[in-house]
Amino acid sequence: MNRIRVASLQYFVRPITSFDQFRNQVVGLVETAADYKCHMLVFPEYFTLQLLTLEDIRRPIDELVRSLSKERDRYVELMSGLARKHKIYIAAGTLPCNGDPDDKTAVHNQCFFFGPSGAYESQCKIHMTRFEREEWFVKPRNELRIMETNFGRVAINVCYDVEFPELARVAAREGVTILVVPSCTDDRQGFLRVRYCAQARAIENQMYVVHSSTVGSLPMVPAVSLNYGQASILTPSDFPFSRDGILAEGLPNQETMVIGELNLETLIDSRESGTVLPLRDSVASAEVKKIVEIAKVA
Repeated sequence: MNRIRVASLQYFVRPITSFDQFRNQVVGLVETAADYKCHMLVFPEYFTLQLLTLEDIRRPIDELVRSLSKERDRYVELMSGLARKHKIYIAAGTLPCNGDPDDKTAVHNQCFFFGPSGAYESQCKIHMTRFEREEWFVKPRNELRIMETNFGRVAINVCYDVEFPELARVAAREGVTILVVPSCTDDRQGFLRVRYCAQARAIENQMYVVHSSTVGSLPMVPAVSLNYGQASILTPSDFPFSRDGILAEGLPNQETMVIGELNLETLIDSRESGTVLPLRDSVASAEVKKIVEIAKVA
C-alpha cells in the first residue's frame, strides 16, 4: 500500500455524566474518520482524563489518575470493537494503566494501538514530565515498540518522548516511516516544544509525523484544567512534500479532525535520492564518541 489517508484529532475534553457520553463522542469521531476513508486515526495523550468527571474529584490527583486504570477493560473493548467494525487502525491516545507485577500501585502512561482485526499492542511513555513524576507518580517504561501494519512500520512517541531525538532515530533505522505523537499540553510553550520537536523528527529522519492534541478544558479537574493544542500531519522538508513541511493542521484550540494523504513511496524515494539525506548521513552514536575532541581556548 503506497498511499494511505490518516486523521489526527484535536480532541475536545468536556464534562460527562456517564461512560456512554464518552463512548458516543469516541464513536462519532471514529465513524467520521471511516467516512473519509482513513486508514489510521490518532487520538491524543490523556484524552481519557475526561472520565475523571465521573469521579469524586476532591481526592488527590495521584489517586484520581490511578482510578482510571479500572476503565481499561471497557476502553479496550470500545476501541477494539470500533477498529474491527470500521477496518481502521486506531492509535487510541493514552490511559494510565497498572501493568507492573512488582508494584501493584504503579501506573504507566500507556498508548494502545489497535489494528483492523481488533487486536492491539501498546507503547508506554518512556520519559516522564515533572508533573507526571512529582505529582502523579506515573512511572516510565524503557522499551520502544515498532508496530507492523499493512502499510509499513509505525512508532509512537508519547508527547514528551518526541523531545528526545534518539527514540525517533532508532525507529527510523528500523524502517519506521510514520511516527505517531499523541500529546496533552496545557499552555502554548508546552505545545510548541512538542510541535517543534515533532517537525524536527520529520526532517532529520525523513518520516511522516502525525501529531494529535487535546483542546478545551475541565476546570474542575486539575490534570486538564487548561489545554492548548493543534493537530498536524508533518512531512520532511523537500521538494516532493508540502511547501512548509505541513501536510495538514487545524486551527489552535478548536474541536476538529485534520486529514491528509501520505505517499509512502515518495517518502522511501526521498531517503534514497532527496536533496539531502539526513537519515543516511547521520553519524552513529558510537562513531560520535570517536570524533569528539575537546579544544581548549585560552
